[in-house]
Amino acid sequence: MTYHPKSDFMHVMMERGFLADCTDYQGLDDALSQGVVTTYIGYDATASSLHVGHLLNIMMLRWLQKTGHQPITLMGGGTTKVGDPSFRADERPLLTPDQIDANITGMQQVFAKYLTYGDGPTDALMLNNAEWLDGLNYLDFLRDIGRHFSVNRMLSFESVKSRLDREQSLSFLEFNYMILQAYDFLELNRRYGCVLQMGGSDQWGNIVNGIDLTRRVLDQQIFGLTSPLLTTSDGRKMGKSQGGAMWLNADMLSPYEFWQFWRNTNDADVGRFLKLYTEIPVEECDRLGALEGAEINAAKIILANAVTTLCHGADAAATAQETAREVFEKGGVGDDLPTLELSPDEVLDGISIIQVLVRAGLAKSGKDAKRLIAENGARIDDTLLDDPAMMLDTDALSAPVKLSAGKKRHALVKLAL
Repeated sequence: MTYHPKSDFMHVMMERGFLADCTDYQGLDDALSQGVVTTYIGYDATASSLHVGHLLNIMMLRWLQKTGHQPITLMGGGTTKVGDPSFRADERPLLTPDQIDANITGMQQVFAKYLTYGDGPTDALMLNNAEWLDGLNYLDFLRDIGRHFSVNRMLSFESVKSRLDREQSLSFLEFNYMILQAYDFLELNRRYGCVLQMGGSDQWGNIVNGIDLTRRVLDQQIFGLTSPLLTTSDGRKMGKSQGGAMWLNADMLSPYEFWQFWRNTNDADVGRFLKLYTEIPVEECDRLGALEGAEINAAKIILANAVTTLCHGADAAATAQETAREVFEKGGVGDDLPTLELSPDEVLDGISIIQVLVRAGLAKSGKDAKRLIAENGARIDDTLLDDPAMMLDTDALSAPVKLSAGKKRHALVKLAL
């Protein structure tokens, strides 16, 4: 659709490619033009770090704040106890309250790098939906809130329908999730004047539920806006790599590995990712994305530096770039490579190279490591590794050893002192 926004935020969303759908373009744009709009995105505490898949929506909150509005990061301390069934084939494993609290603590580290929290009109708020969900009285909740939901309509949502169509079980616990998420929006509107919920396009049904409930109960006009579910140009889900999830916390994924993930972006994705994950002006993103051959590699380094600077700081980005130059251009070892430390006891009788490749994160399993060696994809100190029965002992590790899987993934292995 062709819509020319008045507000800075909607202009950024549309120009940079953040916008998939909106419940009322004109109404939201008007509200954004008239004053501060308080907006939330919810994050369930299913892991101790956010990952690259969350980064698109974190950037949306950052742009929201930069264009004069107030973001809310809502931690799902309550909803994580239920688990979002959206587009899942099975039920999420249930976490204990202590696990959920520990995960929230880990996740909160990331937000402070992208948003400014405080007491000002556009300062971000960090909230936890356990604040209102943990104390709910079940009978009161059924009577006051449950009566506004049609089971017929809930069954028609794609996230539920896809599960039922495949004859996969959907527990009553999970079926309640969309009611609880809708209730979050109502409570945020009532307590904090929040009028916009954002999320990935897979959350559309849950967002619409919250809007409908809030209109019915509080007679308030509120809005929903979704971002596209991103895949890379070769069809992979954004944020996934051979090594697993690309975490945003440095203790779960080193800044070097994070930088390397962006440096390895497909040529066809560079321009799009620059617009979504950096604050580089759109015209420059388009120019860089149109480069070809060796020049596109310079654009990838700009992308990797800009994204890593936002997440881990300028020093970490510079160190990662220098490590990459050391490893790739000079064939050196580089101080910032992911490192596996082995105790002297572990290598006393020798440790198999297969086990080391797995523990260093260069192979998912022993079978994967053997395949890597058989296909001439593994190297040790830049020399082809062709013996899957090779053992490393104390003498072999008298100095740090560089292991490589393909041309782009490397790790150091050394003895712990």
